[in-house]
Amino acid sequence: MVTLILSSIAIVLAVVALGLGKYPLTPIEVLEAVFVPDGGFATTVVLEWRAPRVVAALVFGAALAVSGALFQSLTRNPLGSPDVIGFSTGAYTGAVIVIIAGAGTFVGTALGALAGGLLTAILVYALARRGGVSSFRLIVVGIGVTAFLHALNTWMLLRAQTEVAMTASIWGAGSLALAQWSQLVPAAVILILLVPAVALLAGPLRQLELGDETARSHGVRVEPTRFAVLIVGVMLTAVVTAATGPIAFVALSAPQLALRLERGPGVPILSSAVLGAVLLLAADLVAQHALGGAVPVGVVTIVMGGAYLVVLLALQARR
Repeated sequence: MVTLILSSIAIVLAVVALGLGKYPLTPIEVLEAVFVPDGGFATTVVLEWRAPRVVAALVFGAALAVSGALFQSLTRNPLGSPDVIGFSTGAYTGAVIVIIAGAGTFVGTALGALAGGLLTAILVYALARRGGVSSFRLIVVGIGVTAFLHALNTWMLLRAQTEVAMTASIWGAGSLALAQWSQLVPAAVILILLVPAVALLAGPLRQLELGDETARSHGVRVEPTRFAVLIVGVMLTAVVTAATGPIAFVALSAPQLALRLERGPGVPILSSAVLGAVLLLAADLVAQHALGGAVPVGVVTIVMGGAYLVVLLALQARR
């Protein structure tokens, strides 16, 4: 029921987003342009100009939320998120290196972000692995690696040429403004290919939530499963980061909000995905139409996520 309600909200927001702009359209006109395209100006506005950004918000928001759900289930901690434990920052580091090296095409940036995220995951896993990976140790090591990578990114940007540093900094704010079908389709294909992996890991991940010993007694290979979850979660984050730049706090907040809506025993992956799509699309609507359109969506999610984090920490402290 919760997933159905959230999906309905996502559809309504998508229709609203497709109709807003300098050439406003009614919901009926939007639906006609989508389902009965006539090649007119409204069809061009909806399908070619606005639809890539809306679809990107939905797909990438869902991917970030699923990544956050995987990590929060793995660590059994509401702070277990790729943007907290360093994987988003690592993806950004890889992209910055590629941009500074002069290979900042979409493909080059995507490969750099993916490599940076995966290398960061392997580093965090190796540093946290001592007699088995402790969830608390994974988060602490990830926070330490995040701090190091932030310093490294700042140093590289200060050493780079002004134009290159500005390009990397603008991209690092996280924006959907440049979303195009040519970039969205490859990223969406990769994310869709990761869906079966997420489905296969969902069962063992639920066993890991019960504790390592219980999971082993149920036949789960703990360390290989944990490493597989780590890699899949990082790839989800890295693909989004490659396409849009780092967008913070969606992966942190969406799974916990979905958990509170579902009121189930574990972090719900499907509801998290739909809620992540809703959150990112809503944030992008605010960035476009409430703040003048010049503000990247990553700035809006940071403000929303910061408020959420304060509330979360207050509730945890009260408990």
